[in-house]
Amino acid sequence: MQTGTIEAVAESGRAAARPVMVQFFSQIVRSKTGIAGLSLLGLVLLIAILGPVVRPYDPTKIVGAPFSLPGAAHWLGTDTVGRDVFSRVLAGGTIPILVATAATLAAYIVGVCVGITAGYVRGRTDFFIIGALDVLMSVPPIILIFVLLTGGGTDLWLVAVGIAIVLMPGVARITRAATREIVSNEYVEAAVARGESRWFIIWRELLPNLWSPLLADFGIRIAYAVGIYAGIAFLGFGPQPPTPDWGVMINENRSGFLIQPWAVISPAILIAALTVSVNWVADAYVRGIGRSAVPHV
Repeated sequence: MQTGTIEAVAESGRAAARPVMVQFFSQIVRSKTGIAGLSLLGLVLLIAILGPVVRPYDPTKIVGAPFSLPGAAHWLGTDTVGRDVFSRVLAGGTIPILVATAATLAAYIVGVCVGITAGYVRGRTDFFIIGALDVLMSVPPIILIFVLLTGGGTDLWLVAVGIAIVLMPGVARITRAATREIVSNEYVEAAVARGESRWFIIWRELLPNLWSPLLADFGIRIAYAVGIYAGIAFLGFGPQPPTPDWGVMINENRSGFLIQPWAVISPAILIAALTVSVNWVADAYVRGIGRSAVPHV
């Protein structure tokens, strides 16, 4: 292959991957599902961001009788000890979103590095990495996280680490599969023919072309992270009362569900809205780039 042709092929491969975020949003807004997902996600994020500022009461203070029904003073009633449910709902979304996002990002940072190494180097390195990932994936996620939290405490950073450990093997396997497919393309072979270093090929040829499959998978992973965190908080391994948190609210108010259901229903609706909206956005992007589903491995 001539030098000019080699460079042209390599450049075309990089150019196709440049407008990643533009492509991401353009694919989403082409479908009603994507628009609905973005709108619902924006609403949930708006509540989480502005809620702590506009809440009518201190979410940790007792302002009425326990399990009071909704009224003019308390739009969603009060909780198990008499705190305003509406104020706690407005203030309770920050922690779940931050923990789930941080855990997912950490899982991607580690998982992408591991997956690229396995998919590009191959050989014994690939064999040992896949074996280690298989062992890690064989442990039930909830047991792995509980063991970690039981030994190290229930600090939020440790909760995020536990969720990241659960998510990382799947990210690594998807990255590995995508890398093995990309390295067989002409623009990667062109870079090798030019004598480029391994790091150059990874940074300039592999990573830009991995964004699309990784973005398609990110929505599914972060929705899964939200679900895991909500389960952990519900079981008492997350923030402790009186900290406002959607998962904690469901747990501490479930005993009075038949008396004052809004103390449980309102945070549950927001958790479901966050999970569903992210899934809709991810699904719209996947369909937009011509795939029927995000691969789960």
